[in-house]
Amino acid sequence: MIIVPESEIASLVTPEAAFDAVENVFAAMARGDAYNFPVIREAIGHVDALYGFKGGFDKAGMALGLKAGGYWPNNLESHNIINHQSTVFLFDPDTGRVSAMVGGNLLTALRTAAASSVSIKHLAREDAKVIGMIGAGHQAKFQLRTALEHRNFEKVIGWNLHPEMLPNLEEVAKEAGLPFEAVELDGMKEADVIITITSSFDATLIADHVSPGTHLACMGTDTVGKQEVGVDLIEKATLFTDEVAQSISIGECQHAIKSGAIKKNDITPLGAAINGDHKGRTSADEITLFDGTGVGLQDLACAAAAVELAIAQGKAIDVDV
Repeated sequence: MIIVPESEIASLVTPEAAFDAVENVFAAMARGDAYNFPVIREAIGHVDALYGFKGGFDKAGMALGLKAGGYWPNNLESHNIINHQSTVFLFDPDTGRVSAMVGGNLLTALRTAAASSVSIKHLAREDAKVIGMIGAGHQAKFQLRTALEHRNFEKVIGWNLHPEMLPNLEEVAKEAGLPFEAVELDGMKEADVIITITSSFDATLIADHVSPGTHLACMGTDTVGKQEVGVDLIEKATLFTDEVAQSISIGECQHAIKSGAIKKNDITPLGAAINGDHKGRTSADEITLFDGTGVGLQDLACAAAAVELAIAQGKAIDVDV
């Protein structure tokens, strides 16, 4: 079994490698060559932690496995480690033997950022110049940094419930040599692309905050009850997602489905636009929205890339199990 420890991930998996892995697995999902297993996510009744599993099988990339982990809300304060903790396990599809164990914390951040950037590549207007950020936490920096690496934006604007965190976004903008402006929610009308990455259970962004032609990547909703954008905005947008089953159950579209504002068939897998089976954006005034719920196949694809790179660079730890 190959072990790739968390400490090696940063030197192995670049945002570009994560982007390629996620784009390829979304395409495989839409072709029917890869599928996710049902998600398990439970409160364990200890230190307010949430623990669960995301897994799947990619027949195209021959990646079989799962990510185990969750959210420990007291970690940073009590143990000086990040609250999200996870590990990816890969198995040989031919024999079922465990083949790799890969640190999943940074991989999760990279694959989540990659997913929104893949959606921007395939759905945002070619002339998009201003990117807006709703949320300014740890993951927001990954989101923004990856988006700026894949598109030539000219300005960053941002809003956060706690404005004192906005310097996180300004830091990334300065790294890219771009101006940053803190705005009120109504100021998001200036944005051509908006990424939402919060843990909100109440809609923050509504239709009146968004201009025609905007692309939104909604990346924070991955649990029953969470909500970042209003149902009125969902109704106005052409909808895409990583996986429809998750979008309507734990993703941003869950509330619009429950209210009857949209139907399941109104949501298209992003992989269909990648493969050319869906046109994607069809006009300059169209609002497009990607509901990024986070699927296990993203983790497996990035973990498989980490293993391949670790072996090539002599950083893999090989143990007998």
